[in-house]
Amino acid sequence: MKTAPPPLPVARTQGAQIVLEDGRVLVDGVASWWTACHGYNHPHIRAAVARQLERAPHVMFGGLAHEPAYVLAERLAALLPGELDHVFFAESGSVAVEIAMKMALQYWINRGVAGRTRFLSFFGGYHGDTLATMTVCDPEEGMHGLFAGVLPSQVIAHLPKDDASEAELDRELSAHGRDIAAILVEPRVQGAGGMLFHHDDVLRRLRRLADRHDVLLIFDEIFTGFGRTGDLFACAGSGVTPDIITLSKALTGGTLPLSAAVASRRVFEAFWSDDTGAALMHGPTYMANPLACAAANASLDLFEDGDWLANVARVSAGLKAGLEPCRAADGVVDVRVLGAIGVVELERAADAGALCRRFAERGVWIRPFGKVVYLTPAFVMSDDELGQLTRAICDELGQDRGGRDEDGRHGH
Repeated sequence: MKTAPPPLPVARTQGAQIVLEDGRVLVDGVASWWTACHGYNHPHIRAAVARQLERAPHVMFGGLAHEPAYVLAERLAALLPGELDHVFFAESGSVAVEIAMKMALQYWINRGVAGRTRFLSFFGGYHGDTLATMTVCDPEEGMHGLFAGVLPSQVIAHLPKDDASEAELDRELSAHGRDIAAILVEPRVQGAGGMLFHHDDVLRRLRRLADRHDVLLIFDEIFTGFGRTGDLFACAGSGVTPDIITLSKALTGGTLPLSAAVASRRVFEAFWSDDTGAALMHGPTYMANPLACAAANASLDLFEDGDWLANVARVSAGLKAGLEPCRAADGVVDVRVLGAIGVVELERAADAGALCRRFAERGVWIRPFGKVVYLTPAFVMSDDELGQLTRAICDELGQDRGGRDEDGRHGH
């Protein structure tokens, strides 16, 4: 955009800090879009990638395979609940969601069921910016409305948060159920759609409805997976097992691109055949990249010692205490925290670019969007660094937000 400020040049990263070319140090409040859960440049992950780099940085995953991918698939299957034990690797979260959607569509085709070509997703949801994922995002948010009429229409509904809304969704499924391949939802937190929290009971209602109407249930845990909400996976903590789960973001500890769509045995068996037409025809060039798999295995090592649980609890407590004063600020409508996610919701959309610049002047990297100013810090962040982040937000939002500067940085 013509009005957008130039990006800040980064020299290096370490722990929870970003060092700029001009020598300034920013405490990163969003862990590079929630990926760097263990902090930047973690020595264990870095060493694992270096060892793999000496062996094989990449090899195609078609007709060939390698140990880092086999090990990672086995470990993910062991960590995930139920029979989520068949892993399909890709490079990005959006692609993982598209693969999950493709799996769901072909599941019905392979079973000889015609007409299951649509998905049910939810207002406030976000699942990516590729063409198929745009169709299942909130239609009223962001730029995806530009493509209305070009993309296939899906069924977008409200989350079933109580008996009345569950009954409404039940009626929706009764009307459209024979057209729907799967229900797609972000468990516990609808992330980029507004950092909207919902109770685990919503997931239990969705599992009940999916079973009643014989549709698949997909959990998009690209944001919530790997400890962000306080459980290693939101599905495991909620006691609800989907038919397919998508993972990315913190899968490699923020080191390299990698994602996965993990299917249940029930879904997998619909593809297990001597008929080549029944196979899932999808092959990302860098799927199961050995360097990325090595990073992911090293990241899982760091989760095994259990220290992350105490760190997330500590960060969560710091977010609650540090952000609570924002509740009294003019224009703030809510302050909420879940695990290592802290959110201040505003009455109106903020001037994100101006706020981001002012945060950088305070020595923190925070990227507001829409009506929310949020923190998703590294779990290893120190209490002092966390305090610096929350004070910056409280100080900025506590000031007059009504148009203080000549360039309109505070205008709405």
